[in-house]
Amino acid sequence: MKRIECVIMDWAGTAVDFGCFAPVEAFIKAFDEKKISVSVEEIRKPMGKAKMEHIRDLLQTDTVGLQFLNRYKREWNEADLIEIYNSFERNLLMTLGDYATPIKGVVETVNILREQGIKIGSTTGYTRKMMDIVQPAAEKRGYVVDSCVTPDGLPAGRPAPFMIFRNMINLNVQDLDRVVKVGDTIEDIREGLQAKVHVVGVVAGSNELGLSENEIGRISEKRLYEKMNDVRIRMKEAGAHYLIDSITELPGVINCLNTK
Repeated sequence: MKRIECVIMDWAGTAVDFGCFAPVEAFIKAFDEKKISVSVEEIRKPMGKAKMEHIRDLLQTDTVGLQFLNRYKREWNEADLIEIYNSFERNLLMTLGDYATPIKGVVETVNILREQGIKIGSTTGYTRKMMDIVQPAAEKRGYVVDSCVTPDGLPAGRPAPFMIFRNMINLNVQDLDRVVKVGDTIEDIREGLQAKVHVVGVVAGSNELGLSENEIGRISEKRLYEKMNDVRIRMKEAGAHYLIDSITELPGVINCLNTK
């Protein structure tokens, strides 16, 4: 019988920060300071990548690139990228501690997994400097992981598999088939597929859904179903092996994998 040994969780939008709003707000402010307008939809598309690469992706879009050219009469360069990143980091660090509350059901679910002897790893698009704020704040609220790996010092962040491999080294897990990656973005799914581990996409609270708990409470059941179904379709098309609406469904997926 297969026994899953390790679950590797994403942070914002999966474990904490329902709806993944902290980075969205910081990206908007950073581009505003550069006098460039970026939509929330554009910002959310590359979410999950290392933040420098996220900004690079945004600058490379036709809409943002054209705005930059029209305003500054030249193409953007690496100095502009670094300037926007520094602004993003400054804005994000001021608010990150307020976005470290575990999503409903996360702490209880992790406790269930620990009772089964499962180790809890984590990957993120945040840097170590950012996680030095998020991780202790989440721990004070009851969410504790056994390994937290950031893109710093690795050859690449998502969708490359290196953060998953580093978690496996940290936790002494040797079999890819005994690892489950859980995340709320398309980049999370790609990361898991690159690593050739089991991949679970979480819909509610996700960056892909992009709704706060208050917004979910206000919209009609029909509209919510449509939006969640759209996320399910995108995650399935990206290659997710399993889709769950809530993190509380994860133990059921683990049980399914253990009985295959």
